[in-house]
Amino acid sequence: MIKEFKDFIAKGNVMDMAVGIIIGAAFTAIVQSLVGDIINPIIALFTGGIDFSGWFYALDGNEYASLSAATEAGAPVFAIGKFIMAVINFFIIAFVVFMLVKMVNRAKAAAIREREEGQPAEATPSGPTELDVLLEIRDTLKTR
Repeated sequence: MIKEFKDFIAKGNVMDMAVGIIIGAAFTAIVQSLVGDIINPIIALFTGGIDFSGWFYALDGNEYASLSAATEAGAPVFAIGKFIMAVINFFIIAFVVFMLVKMVNRAKAAAIREREEGQPAEATPSGPTELDVLLEIRDTLKTR
């Protein structure tokens, strides 16, 4: 069982996945900062200072000054603003991943083009073509 585990860990895909998860965790902090420090203020500018992260509805019917006050009081809440921010985060991450994949695909295509341009063109095989051989067979059969 230990040998199987070592074989599993030694596979390249597992290590690639681990690196991806670690980079993804670091990327999450960047996206949260982008949304919280850059996008939210821009949205607030256009919406007259509305902060989505503070939008909530307390299900117990009481009024609370903030979302943190409601959660501290133990009230069940619909944190609508947090959901909106999660959706915005998702679209930002999806767009950035799309742009990264697009750049990687463009770089791969350029590398393939460069590799193909550096290689000589395939030489056509010397000797008769298939059509020439078939015509010769036809002519031979006509003479018989």
